[in-house]
Amino acid sequence: MAGDPMTADGARRNPELRRVAMRRQVAEAGFVRVDALAREYGVSIMTVHRDLDELARRGFLHKVRGGATSAPTTTFHGDLEHRMQAQVDAKLAIAREALATEVESGQVVALDDSTTSLVLARLLPDRAPLTVVTHFLPVIRALAAQPGIELVGLGGRYDAAYDSFLGQDTADAAAGIRPDLLFVSTTAVADGVCYLQSLRTAITRRALVASASRTVALIDHSKFDRRAPHRLAALAELDRVVVDGGTAPRTVRELWARGARVDVVEDC
Repeated sequence: MAGDPMTADGARRNPELRRVAMRRQVAEAGFVRVDALAREYGVSIMTVHRDLDELARRGFLHKVRGGATSAPTTTFHGDLEHRMQAQVDAKLAIAREALATEVESGQVVALDDSTTSLVLARLLPDRAPLTVVTHFLPVIRALAAQPGIELVGLGGRYDAAYDSFLGQDTADAAAGIRPDLLFVSTTAVADGVCYLQSLRTAITRRALVASASRTVALIDHSKFDRRAPHRLAALAELDRVVVDGGTAPRTVRELWARGARVDVVEDC
């Protein structure tokens, strides 16, 4: 933005344009101070706080003392770009295990809007032909040109923070299908229960779990150190849980004791 007066002036006059620019700046820098944003866009500190409050409400960033961050915290799972770059080896190991032991040609496979499911989606052409059901646009983009993959998109209200269709309309669409297999992840696990940051995400994934013949949770070790407000399901209620080797042995034992069917795979 600096050095581009026309852009800066447009952002100063147009709140939504300014918020888009702030969102990108925080995502690129990882952390930006409130006073720096106020100087950048020629607005008051209070205006910046209002902008950041709105962006945080939409799930694009997390407000912290003095500024905003796009990096994950114990209560904020990070923006989509950060999530795609986090725990890459763990997610790949989990996805490979899921592909090798769960996916068979001819199945109807549902994928949620988690980045672990996206890693798995990129492996699915090896099991074609398949029908893939999803509400996550990155999965659709990854599979759109793949031979032998029939895509079924679940529509509804688009949420840019998650690059997904989420909410009750999407849940209603999910209720009308019966996938052989659902792969699902979570923001956080506490006391053997999966929790999500977004209520609309929770509504959508609950419907997917209810509709699937078999549900497999794909959860990397970082999810056991976070918190989120909206309940998805107890892991013991799902058919299988796959975690990576970075998951603490005590955590795995506790999940087994709660009745969850947990398999541990080593990272790539």
